[in-house]
Amino acid sequence: MIQTVDSVALLPAYLAAGTAVLVLLADLLLARRGATVAVFAAGAAATALGAVLVGVAGPRRTFCAGTDCSYLANGRAALVGCLFALLTLGVLALSVPLLRSGQVPPGEYCFLLACSMTGGVVLGAAGDLITLVVALETLTLPLYVLVGLRQRSVAGAEAALTFFVVSVVATAVTLLGAALLYAVTGAVHLSRLDAVFTAEANRPVALGGGDFPTGPALLSLPLTVVAVALVVLGLAFKVAAVPFHAWAPATYDGAPVPVAAYLSTASKLGGVVALLAVTAAALPARLTGPVLAAVAVLTMTVGNLVALRQRRMVRLLAWSSVAQAGYILAPLGALALASGRSAEAVDTAVAAAVAYTVFFVLLELAAFGAVVALRPAVADGGEIADYRGAARRRPWVGAAFVFALVGLAGLPPGLAGLFAKITVVRSLLAGEAGWLAVVVALNAVVGLAYYVRVAATLYAPEPAADRAGEAAAAPVVPAAADPAAPVPPDDGSPVPAAEPARPAWAVVAALALATAVAVVVGFAPQLILDVAAL
Repeated sequence: MIQTVDSVALLPAYLAAGTAVLVLLADLLLARRGATVAVFAAGAAATALGAVLVGVAGPRRTFCAGTDCSYLANGRAALVGCLFALLTLGVLALSVPLLRSGQVPPGEYCFLLACSMTGGVVLGAAGDLITLVVALETLTLPLYVLVGLRQRSVAGAEAALTFFVVSVVATAVTLLGAALLYAVTGAVHLSRLDAVFTAEANRPVALGGGDFPTGPALLSLPLTVVAVALVVLGLAFKVAAVPFHAWAPATYDGAPVPVAAYLSTASKLGGVVALLAVTAAALPARLTGPVLAAVAVLTMTVGNLVALRQRRMVRLLAWSSVAQAGYILAPLGALALASGRSAEAVDTAVAAAVAYTVFFVLLELAAFGAVVALRPAVADGGEIADYRGAARRRPWVGAAFVFALVGLAGLPPGLAGLFAKITVVRSLLAGEAGWLAVVVALNAVVGLAYYVRVAATLYAPEPAADRAGEAAAAPVVPAAADPAAPVPPDDGSPVPAAEPARPAWAVVAALALATAVAVVVGFAPQLILDVAAL
């Protein structure tokens, strides 16, 4: 059988993979940081544009066997591909100070980001389990290296090793579940799996060269239950859902802050896309619904409660992202009830999960952008106490940070976060899962405590005694040793502390753009909901 290949459908994947190759060539032939970064930025922008153009042109499919296709270029695939490309471009902007510091090699850094972007673009269009797992691993594998790429960083090496070990185990679990699914169904395409599980006839059919049961007979097999559970739990690792979350805080805190931003946004987006693909389009809701409901409740509750005790900024954002993953999975928890499994209820739940993911990604990127802007180029996220009075020194950056925090909390004026939580609650009520909506509301109240605490710290005045003590303890550097150092006064008083360096223009631009887009979608959330419903 000869399969036709639709190159138009594959255009975003071609552009993303081509970006990785061009970055390697630019680094090899030109060996200039600026040229390498410019090539990557142009490629990421072209990938986003290509995804939009293919999505506007209408649904396309390729690599098909009969009516089952492995690559589906539709509106949702275009949204995911565009998001991954823009997120990667935003993370590149946040990485400019890190690249200038010489702590990471620019060629390898940009190449790994481009490879990860390629996996994300293909993931959104995956139509079978094989393509889904390969795309997810292509997204994830470069992150192991990015986390530990910083030179002479023991924390980075430890974080990379933790991430690698946990992710490999998660991938093995997912692959085992996929293999068992093929053993009991003889199918790997998501559309075929859906047809097999929803078949009403309790009779065997010929698939893949053998007879396989369908419908009720298939759902009653213990092997089917194990296979579905393994696939769902393996993918739950990727979104740092409880109880598979322990790797996230240590990995985020040990990685460079821009890489932590990518982990918290693009990596989580990939896990959510994969989970939505298998739970809403392939696996039986009767089996996945109760598991997802329990995981959602545990994830949002544990994430919020542990975040209350955090003292480091990146760890707080990491635990916050764990809690946010619970909100994203909550609409799928409505599948546990029969009323939540109707076609309309499932579509509403999927649209709510996709919309919440988009809102979360925008606000999370803005939050990490503010952290990068307020910290030195090679520093980690630091303690929350280090940000005391930061909004007074950098008013616009502080305002953007607070906007992101209140948006993640679901408070105005962060309307994007507010509408995101309303969308989740509305989908749960539509699926008659009112108890889960109450859990979401209670956890949102708990989350207010740490978000408001960080926002208050940003605007808190610096105690005069602390400033005087820090100035007195600062070593005095003679002017001959450092011409840029302030000259000590004749009266022996301490040298005044130097003003912190201003953030790079690329960091400010990325922060401003993420904040502006979050404001726009906050006032027009229906735009995201309409695209998510495609």
